[in-house]
Amino acid sequence: MESLRILLVDENRHGLVARRAVLEELGYVVETASLAGEGLQKAEEKSFDVVVTDYRFADFGGPELIARLHERSPRTPAILLSGYVAALGLTEVSTGADIVLPKGPSEHKQLVHAIARLLRPRASSSKTSRGALSSRSTLAPRKRRMA
Repeated sequence: MESLRILLVDENRHGLVARRAVLEELGYVVETASLAGEGLQKAEEKSFDVVVTDYRFADFGGPELIARLHERSPRTPAILLSGYVAALGLTEVSTGADIVLPKGPSEHKQLVHAIARLLRPRASSSKTSRGALSSRSTLAPRKRRMA
């Protein structure tokens, strides 16, 4: 069975390293990017089963990254992590993410559960349909959570 692929995008190097270690320990194949543009480029070159992104970057924001990724692959789930979820009132609707999570002490546990929930339907599907990001149009429609 082929491992599920996750793209992590965050300017905070320590956060990337910690999240990557947690997810690789669980058997995921993880790639990282430190800027939104770098993450977008990686997603154009390879397919990912889920994208996890921060909210703010020097080049452009996480919500814009999610929107641009969804132009190519509307059904690729995205998780947005931010230390400003409550302060900025970030929601799934306002960011375009499937799940919005706060950074903090329980972040890794919440992230692992969120990824498992988003990927559950995919884990049982055939991996033969995986290819370019834009080839995922045969998967079930994404469900949006309301704020």
